[in-house]
Amino acid sequence: MNKLRSTKELHALRESLKKDQKNDRISLIVCGGTGCETFGGHDIYDAFVETIKNKGMEDAVDIKKAGCQGFCERGPLVVIKPADIFYQKVKKSDVQKIIDETVIKGKVLENAIYTDPQTRKKIVKRTEIPFYTKQLQNVLRYNGFIEPTSIHDYITVGGYSSLEKMLDKMSSSEVVEEIKLSGLRGRGGAGFPTGKKWEIVRNAPGDIKYLICNGDEGDPGAFMDRAILEGNPHQVIEGMLIGAYAMGCRKGYVYIRAEYPMAVKYVQKAIDQANELGILGQNILGKDLHFEIEIKKGAGAFVCGEETALIASIEGLRGMPRAKPPYPAVSGLWKKPTCINNVETLANIPIIIEKGASWFNKIGTENSKGTKVFALAGNINNTGLIEVPMGTTLREIIFDIGGGVTKGRKFKAVQTGGPSGGCIPEDFLDTPIDYESLQKVGSIMGSGGLVVVDDKTSMVEFARYFISFSQNESCGKCVPCRIGTKRMLDILDKILGGKGTESDLSVLWELGKTIHETSLCGLGQSAPNPVLSTLKYFRNEYESLINKSSDGKTPEKDKEITPENVSTK
Repeated sequence: MNKLRSTKELHALRESLKKDQKNDRISLIVCGGTGCETFGGHDIYDAFVETIKNKGMEDAVDIKKAGCQGFCERGPLVVIKPADIFYQKVKKSDVQKIIDETVIKGKVLENAIYTDPQTRKKIVKRTEIPFYTKQLQNVLRYNGFIEPTSIHDYITVGGYSSLEKMLDKMSSSEVVEEIKLSGLRGRGGAGFPTGKKWEIVRNAPGDIKYLICNGDEGDPGAFMDRAILEGNPHQVIEGMLIGAYAMGCRKGYVYIRAEYPMAVKYVQKAIDQANELGILGQNILGKDLHFEIEIKKGAGAFVCGEETALIASIEGLRGMPRAKPPYPAVSGLWKKPTCINNVETLANIPIIIEKGASWFNKIGTENSKGTKVFALAGNINNTGLIEVPMGTTLREIIFDIGGGVTKGRKFKAVQTGGPSGGCIPEDFLDTPIDYESLQKVGSIMGSGGLVVVDDKTSMVEFARYFISFSQNESCGKCVPCRIGTKRMLDILDKILGGKGTESDLSVLWELGKTIHETSLCGLGQSAPNPVLSTLKYFRNEYESLINKSSDGKTPEKDKEITPENVSTK
C-alpha cells in the first residue's frame, strides 16, 4: 500500500474502491466472531473458499469472513447478499448445498433458515428477524458485514471519513465541543461525560499526553468490547485518532486482555495497516497530527479494568488502583495527562463526527444519550450481542429481543453491570436502561453485561458466585475490599451450609454498605451490589435457608419494593 499524503488522496481512494465494487456479484458472509468460530465457523469459511474455487466461481461470488453478527445462539451464521438470506446453525456439510441450491439456483434451504420460536414462522431475511429488527445498530452497523482484517473494506463503507472531515473542517476545540454537545457518556460503567474528560485533558498543561483504549473486559458473561475489536478494529482506531487530535495526544495504547487472542491479532493487523497507509504515524494525511498506537496485553486481572490499576499495569507495575485525586486526566500514565476511554465509547466517536452531535443527542433519554451495546447471557433464549437506544426497557430487551427465558421457565431476575451489578426482579422489568434509572433500582449500567436467571436459580447461590469472583479478583490494597468481601463470602457459605442465623443478614447488609462507602476504587465500592440487591428483593430465600436450620419460624414478610427503598448507595 502506498502512503496517503493528504485527505484528498484518502477521499480518492475511497471513491476508487467504491467504483471497483461489483454490485452484481453474490456475497457470502460467514460470521468469524469467537462464538461462531467455536462452533466451526473457520472450517465452514474454508469449505466455501474451496468449493467456490473448485467450481470456478471466483469471479461471480465474493466470500468474506466478517466479525460477530450478534446472534450467537444461532451460530455459525452465513448471510447471502444481496438477497439478505440468513442461514443459522450452518454445518460444514451444508456448504455444498448452499452453493448448488442457493447461489446457483436461487433456492432457499428450508432446514437452514430461522424459525421464530413463538410464531413458528420461518423467516428468510436477516432484516425481518425480531432479534435484529428491534435493535438500533450504530456502533455495530458494520460488524458482521466487513472483513475486520481489511482496511480497504472499512474505507469502502465510509471508514476514516470522519477523520478526513475533522482534519479538513474542524479545530481541536471544535471537536471537543461536538463531543460535549452529543451528550456521550463513558460506556465503561461510570458514565462520566466523554467530552468533559477530553476537555480536561486538552486543557491540562504539558506537551506529552496519552490516550488509552480500555479493552480489559473482565465481567463474567460480557463480550461487547471483544466483539467490537474483533469485528471492526479500525472504527476504534479512528475514534482514537479523533481523540488524539482533540486532546493533543501523540501516543496511544490499546489495553486488551491476553485471553482475547483474536482481538489482539486483529487490532495489531489494523494498526499495521493504518501505519502502512499513513493513517497512523507522523504528519498524518499531510496534517499536523502525529499519533502512534501500541497494544498492551493484560494478564487477566479484573482490577485492571479500573483506570488507575490499568495505568500501573502499562507502567510495568502490579495492577493496583491508587487514590484519586489527582485523576488520570491531570496526572495519569507516567504522571502525564491521560485520557482513558472504553472500547465502545471510542467506537461511537466517528459516528458523532460523521452525523453530528444534534443527531446523536436525539437518541436515548434526557441524561443518557445514544445507544448501548449489551451481551445477553444466562437463561435466555437468544444469547448474543445487541445494541439498543438508551431508555429501552429491560422487558423489551429480555422478551422482545432476547426471546424470553429458556425451556419455558419463569423469569426471576436480571443482573446488569457484571459482578458489580445488582439483581433486578420482575417488579422492575419496565425499568428503562439508563444510568440513573438502574441506580434507582439498586444496580448499575456497568460495561453492558446482562445475565438473566430463571425461577430455578437460588439467588443466594447467585450472589455468592459474584461476591466470590470479586473477592478472588480483589487486589488486596484496601482493607474494606480485601477483608470485607471475604467476610461476606464466609457468611454466605455459612448460610448455604445450613448454619446461618438471622443476625447474619444484618451483618451482611452492614458489611456491604461499609464496603461500598469506604473501598478505594469503584470495583471495591460496587462489589457488594449482588448481595445487597438480593437481600432487598429476595430476602425470603435467605430466611428460608436460615429457618431450615433453626426453629422453623415463618420468614418475615418482605417490605414493599419501590425504587425509593432499594438504592444501594
